[in-house]
Amino acid sequence: MKVTAIANQKGGVGKTSTCVNLCAGLGLMGKKILLVDMDPQSNSTSGLGVERHGLDVSIYDMLVDEAELDRCVVPTHWKGVHVLPSTIDLAGAEIELVSVMSRETRLKKGLEAAVEYDHIFIDCPPSLGLLTLNSLVAANSIIIPIQCEYYALEGLSQLTKTIELVKSHLNASLQLDGLLLTMQDMRTRLSKDVAEEVRARFGDKVFKATIPRNVRISEAPSHGMPIQYYDPSSPGTTAYNKFAKEVVKRWQSKEA
Repeated sequence: MKVTAIANQKGGVGKTSTCVNLCAGLGLMGKKILLVDMDPQSNSTSGLGVERHGLDVSIYDMLVDEAELDRCVVPTHWKGVHVLPSTIDLAGAEIELVSVMSRETRLKKGLEAAVEYDHIFIDCPPSLGLLTLNSLVAANSIIIPIQCEYYALEGLSQLTKTIELVKSHLNASLQLDGLLLTMQDMRTRLSKDVAEEVRARFGDKVFKATIPRNVRISEAPSHGMPIQYYDPSSPGTTAYNKFAKEVVKRWQSKEA
């Protein structure tokens, strides 16, 4: 079972948009997808049109009380996509899990029952705390969105160091799937310079697909819709569908 964490401890890089729209794109390609919302802000949950305030159970119950996965998963309106939703309760989970035995593996244990899905994506919080650690332990790959802005690489070295520590001590199978350039505006010199610097530093680990700065991508979450459904003809939809196809192509090449 393929489990991918979408992570970057720097906020505002398009992490949640990438997670939601990648899942929707793969769902439209016929895949059965589970999105795991590990962020207490619950933006992936609401971005898929799920009302977090009306939930009886959520990922918090699975992590803290070991509720069964099937009780917590919610279907969405979007083809092939289910969500393991988050609520504000998740903010307290890091404190509650501190004294729990094997606290780093709670998510991995809970996801063992998710055998019906082709792929699982985890939307990590913008931090390197226990929730992100659980995500990296549960995953076998990671995608890092990077905003085409001045501070794009800030903190990236800390994230890569954390990934190496997780690989060394908790999850030897964790691999970097790639880095995704987001919010790119090729009209500006800065955006071009950042893209060139990231590609020079990470080479073919950087996805060829890039996500443009596009107002429709920003609008879609407020309607509880992935961009593919909110505006099928937008440049954002074209970009995320191209990215989804590239992700699948990379998986297939690794399996070959």
